[in-house]
Amino acid sequence: MHRAEDVGWAEYCYDHLKNFIPLSPPTYRKVMDLRIKKGYSESYIVQSRTDEVITNLYKKWYPYGKKVLPFDYIEQHLDERSLAWWYQDDGHLKIVNGIVNKVILSTVSFSIPENEWLIRLLFDKFNLRFVIDGQNRILLYDQFQINYFLHLVSPCLHGFMNRKALPIQPIRPIAKRTTIYLSEKFKLLKPTSEINLKLDKLDTLFANSKKEVCIHTTFSTFNPLLSHKENANSYQIIIDDNHRQTLARIRQQTGLTISQLTNYCFSI
Repeated sequence: MHRAEDVGWAEYCYDHLKNFIPLSPPTYRKVMDLRIKKGYSESYIVQSRTDEVITNLYKKWYPYGKKVLPFDYIEQHLDERSLAWWYQDDGHLKIVNGIVNKVILSTVSFSIPENEWLIRLLFDKFNLRFVIDGQNRILLYDQFQINYFLHLVSPCLHGFMNRKALPIQPIRPIAKRTTIYLSEKFKLLKPTSEINLKLDKLDTLFANSKKEVCIHTTFSTFNPLLSHKENANSYQIIIDDNHRQTLARIRQQTGLTISQLTNYCFSI
């Protein structure tokens, strides 16, 4: 069942599943509900008929009449496409002032151990670091991770689910005087000049003359760097104008922070 505005997604799911399980086409339904301002709700429903495939799936997911995650089955079949379908059905993208803020996967009905297992699986398969919130949902907060998650699922996002796609992020200006947090393994005597010299390496992240970042390469490069938390020293420096523009452009495309990008320049 999907709300009336998502009829295109309901039709898409029906078209892609009807050759595998017996389904009725999406059917419009209107339900009177005085709790809603307009007094009723509208939705589209796709119902299935009895079938051996559905019976076998039910046995896997509801072995005792109650939903229990079939770990082996999920581990075998969870890929970018099924992750995209899961996100479109039960996911939410929160955007604040035009900037992506979090990705939410609704897992309220699962047990905490099941959600903890899902988090480990999502990390093992996709290197995504989800966490559990106070409502027992699993979330991505890190902007770099959110950008990569949306990049993974975008080939399978339906047009009617554009509200869950990555919007064009605003280029936020970077202050001339900025505080950089740099790993303590890098010893600096003249922070402003040394950091600006290293920031010349930012251009290695661009894939073409249009200064577009290759997100696959960037993720494989940065994910190992970000997985290790190190002690850091803070430096308040003045960043050259050309570096501020480059940093802002890369941050817009990737969600990486100025400090993360600076540490990258020192590490290569």
